[in-house]
Amino acid sequence: MIERDENMVTRRLPLRHMAAMAGMLFTAVALCQTKSVPVGQESPERQKNSVGMEFAKLSQGVFQMGSPQGEKDRLETETLHRVGISKKTWMGVHEVTQAQYARVTGESPSHFKGDNLPVEKVSYDDAVDFCRKLSALPQELAAGRSYRLPTEAEWEYACRAGTTTPFHFGDATNGTQANHDGTKTYGNIPSGPNLGKTAPVGSYPANAWGLYDMHGNVWEWCADWYGPLAVDETIDPQGAAQGTGRVLRGGSWANHGKNCRAADRYGYDPASRKNYLGFRVVLEQKKDQPLK
Repeated sequence: MIERDENMVTRRLPLRHMAAMAGMLFTAVALCQTKSVPVGQESPERQKNSVGMEFAKLSQGVFQMGSPQGEKDRLETETLHRVGISKKTWMGVHEVTQAQYARVTGESPSHFKGDNLPVEKVSYDDAVDFCRKLSALPQELAAGRSYRLPTEAEWEYACRAGTTTPFHFGDATNGTQANHDGTKTYGNIPSGPNLGKTAPVGSYPANAWGLYDMHGNVWEWCADWYGPLAVDETIDPQGAAQGTGRVLRGGSWANHGKNCRAADRYGYDPASRKNYLGFRVVLEQKKDQPLK
């Protein structure tokens, strides 16, 4: 994979104020988290845009990013640390589909064809360009909506949906819970199916916050440059300052179960276009403001 970069960027205060203010922020975010959707209960608020893409509004919160030392097949880069998400996030319910991508860009790059299949063979720059073009649509401008890729921290927060297990559905997978090579299982579970291709978005059960395909189907581009995770508590981390690879999360139809874990992370050439590379987007609404 891509060489790791050591220069991390997080939203930090001057050192003389950082400890006190960080504690206050984590307390505030934790209080807001009491309003988050508890695991297994009602789904977050949703909205659709002019292209028919659906988004779920996730509350602020604090979570453990990365994996514990004892997690099977963990990578050394999955440093376990506490992260605060300081504002509500409209996260895409599904990976961007081929029909949605074609409607916005006029292009159909995917290897596996189907309107409701996730778009693939898209580079990081292609994904960013989709966000730019979607944001520029007249109906989106009029509604005050703009779009971007999620940060790596936002992605993992959304994927976990309040859980701490390797997958939002538990400790094991064999291709029946998510689209990956089910002959390469994770955990104590018999072998399962291997589709050998993408599946229509939403084919597998959603997580507790109503998000689909956070594990498997296609790898999802994140906004961050790839680099080591922070060791200390952070608020809204933005990833490395520079690098050669962009972050991919979630695993794909072609991968083993271990690659689909919530904490699994890779840096990848942002110019790559493979039939296992896709993305989902975050909607930003003008009225949504950071936590005070």
